[in-house]
Amino acid sequence: MPFPTYYVDSVLDIDPAWIKAQGKDSVLVDLDNTLLPRDTSTFSPEIMDWVQSLYDADLKVCLLSNNWHERVHTAADELDMKLVSKAVKPLPFAFFAALRRVGAKRKNTIMVGDQLFTDALGSAVLGMPCVMVKPLAAHDLKHTLFLRNIEKLIMRDRQTAPESTTLCR
Repeated sequence: MPFPTYYVDSVLDIDPAWIKAQGKDSVLVDLDNTLLPRDTSTFSPEIMDWVQSLYDADLKVCLLSNNWHERVHTAADELDMKLVSKAVKPLPFAFFAALRRVGAKRKNTIMVGDQLFTDALGSAVLGMPCVMVKPLAAHDLKHTLFLRNIEKLIMRDRQTAPESTTLCR
């Protein structure tokens, strides 16, 4: 099982300058429980500032979500982000679509998400590093909660990043 390359508490711990220092110019980012707590529609000012900091760093960004409801389209519009919805992550098709949408190459892209079996596994299949964040909310869909329990068993002590791999500002 491929593991995420990095673990952080929140996207707010990921410095865009660090992304650039890794030789990356593009970011694929998950929505639900990564940028926005599931079933909510209001971004925190801190998340809005973080997204703006990605653009200020000249990074290409695409929202990559398994969500297909209107909410994901509204969120992408609010963030002024390109979107690939109905992604069916970890399957590679939507990852390729997201890369095409922003004109990115796999070797220059990093994935940011909150789930091992969707975000981390999908990016690993494409050979892209993944920064895994702690989910913003504890409640979720039944199948996601089931997968999170398996995720906990598989990852055990791996969810705390060593000091050398934190990406804090």
